[in-house]
Parts: sequence; structure tokens; C-alpha cells
Amino acid sequence: MYILPREYRFLDKYLIRVAEEVSVDLEVAKRIKESKGKPILFENVILRDDKISEYPVIANIAGSREYLAEYFGVDVSMLLDFLLEKIDNRKKPLVVDPDSYREVEVDLNRLPILLHYPKDGGYYITSSIIIAYDEEYGLNASFHRMMQISRDKLAVRVVPRHLYEYIERGLKKVAICIGNVPQVLVASAISPELGVCELDIANSIRDIRLVNFDGVIGTEAEIVMVGEITGEEHEEGPFVDLTGTYDIVRKQPVVKIRKIYARENAFYHAILPGDYEHKLLMGLSREPTIMREVRKAGVDCKNVYLTIGGSSWLHCVVQIRKKSDEDGKKAIEGAFKGHKSLKLVIVVEEDIDIYDPHSVEWAIATRVQPDRDLYIYPNQIGSSLDPSANQLTRKTAKWGIDATIPDPHRRDDFMRVV
Repeated sequence: MYILPREYRFLDKYLIRVAEEVSVDLEVAKRIKESKGKPILFENVILRDDKISEYPVIANIAGSREYLAEYFGVDVSMLLDFLLEKIDNRKKPLVVDPDSYREVEVDLNRLPILLHYPKDGGYYITSSIIIAYDEEYGLNASFHRMMQISRDKLAVRVVPRHLYEYIERGLKKVAICIGNVPQVLVASAISPELGVCELDIANSIRDIRLVNFDGVIGTEAEIVMVGEITGEEHEEGPFVDLTGTYDIVRKQPVVKIRKIYARENAFYHAILPGDYEHKLLMGLSREPTIMREVRKAGVDCKNVYLTIGGSSWLHCVVQIRKKSDEDGKKAIEGAFKGHKSLKLVIVVEEDIDIYDPHSVEWAIATRVQPDRDLYIYPNQIGSSLDPSANQLTRKTAKWGIDATIPDPHRRDDFMRVV
């Protein structure tokens, strides 16, 4: 029986173990989907050549905010304030030699890279975090999906953010890290301003170490690949993204794998596209930045939730302590500033459970008049993940709903009877 590395044993009491043989061709993905966000371990994964993978596959390390809050040692209700404090109080991790790693053959076919959905463009690495270095801006850590195109090459989806900037400035070598601890997973999804290192945030959350792999810095992940950006491009996709719909096919940069390192007893971390872990990591990373901007607008923001129904990316609920008539609108506009991809913001008060869609809908039903509380923002830049937006320009319309109590003199009339 496979024993989880020490850093991941907090998952043991939730873990689903799959001992029977399951294939990288759709079968592992199907079982992850059926686990409904619970951590799941596949001990015998069949590769494409019908051999059993050396590396077991684990999914849903960050499958719920309850798991993460427990691991970080905070209450779920305080998770965003906890992360905001760590973002503001970063500390640099130690860098160590790769003594605990062994170098393995450069052959991506030996890794249990999954085919997730029948119409996918190929076999995808989905939990991969790229660590890149720039002389001016320092280290950067970010998630990037990678489609296998040969035994040693990957097509990497690079959106026009920090890694794209690094590549434009001449970046060639990167570390591709698979199987990271929760603080690295969460921090690497945050995307702070250019020059702020996500790994310093991770180390503030809970101590980590970085590893120097022959001059290329990576995390202390289970599997680390040293890659070279070749200057070539290759079609990447189709790929199922957060919305559960297929993203468009694009020409994307090619990375050639030069070396692969693995820890003893290493596992392979798989994130099922569009499922619980994918949504939580993407959504949770943006909630603190939304909260910060709403507070900057002068509103007492208590909590933020990027909803599952909104693909944990396009819709959010903002909970405030209302002090003035303008707080609802200010919160809406602050939220859009805090997360540019947002399409809908719903503002509620403290008596509404933001994690319960029935509670939020009740607030809309009983506290909103559309001609007074609905705000429309046309011709905005939104998310390419929204298939209803223009896929090239990302132009969309956005809207906000102020579902707070409209009349402070009649608060009792708007309160649910308990």
C-alpha cells in the first residue's frame, strides 16, 4: 500500500484509495469526477504501453476549502483574511541542493499523463507549476497546462501575464514542478503584481524550501522537470477549462524537457479540468484580491466567494457590513477591479450565507428592485473562458446586483424570521 509523503498525511482521513488497475485513457479522470472533490489515490495506473506507472496518481489535494483551512490551521471563515495577511508579509524560502532527488530518464511517456475528456487535443499535465527567473523581476511561479506532443516536448498554454513577459524578455530555462504542497498550490495561483514572488507568499503561509537543479530553481515538488523554451510554437487544445466548455485551439510555445528529477516515493498530482480542485485553486486565489479592492473602496467587506455555478471565476458574492447607501455599488465596482475576469457581482449583508445559493437567491428575491439595484457595465474586458464573450477581444458586458437591505429604517421588515 502506498504511504503518502509526510506533508500530505493530513489527507489520510479523507482519502479514497483505488487499488485496482485504471488507465490514463479517461478511466482515472472518470474516477476523479466521481470522487466529488474528495482526495483520491490511484495506486496502479496503466500507461499507454499497458505497463503500470512507477508513480501513483493523486487528485484533489486542494479539493475543498475545508481541507486547506485545516492544513493551514485556520477557520474556514478566516481563510481569506489569513491569505491576505500572508500576501502582505512575505518571506523568502531557503534554497537547497537536490540531494533528495534522483535523475530519471527523459521520457514523458513514463509519467501517468492523463487523457481527461474524449475530444481533448492530447494528454495533458494539469497541475504543473512553472518556476521562472528574470534578473530584474526575480522568481515567478504560475500554473500552466501542458499538452504532450512527443516523448520530450510539451505545448504550454501561456496567457499574456507574467510568464509571457518573462519569455518576451528572453527567458529560456524553466522548472516544471508537479506534486506541490498546498501552500505552493494556492500561492502559485494568486498572480500578484509583477515582481512579487508567489513562492515568498507560500513560505509565509507555511515554510517551504526551493531546490537548485543545476542552476534552475524549482520547488521541492514530487517531480521536477527542467525545460527549455525552444522558440517553436505548436497548436494547443482543445482543452476543457473552468467553465466545463472547450477552450479554443491556439499556437502556443513549445518546451523541450532536458532533465527529469523525482523524489523517492514520488507521486503524480492530477487536476481534473473543470472539476472541484481546478475551480477551488483558481477561485480561492482571486477572492483575497477582490476583498482587498472592496475594502480599498471604503466598504467593510466580510467575505467573498467565487461561486461554483459561476465556474469559480465569472460570478462572485461579496458579503459586507453595510454602513451607507452607496456601499453596494462601491463593493460591486471594487470587486470588478479586484478580478478583471468577473462578469457578475452580487452584494449581500452578513445575515446571508454566501456559500448557499438558496440564501443568496432569497436576498435577491426579497431585497432587490431591478430598476434601482441592478448595474450594467457594457463593453468591458472580461474572460476568454466565457464562451459568450468575444473570444479574440474578450469584450463582454458585466453586471452587478446590490442585494443589501435598501431601507435602514425598515431593517426588521427584511430579516428572515428564525
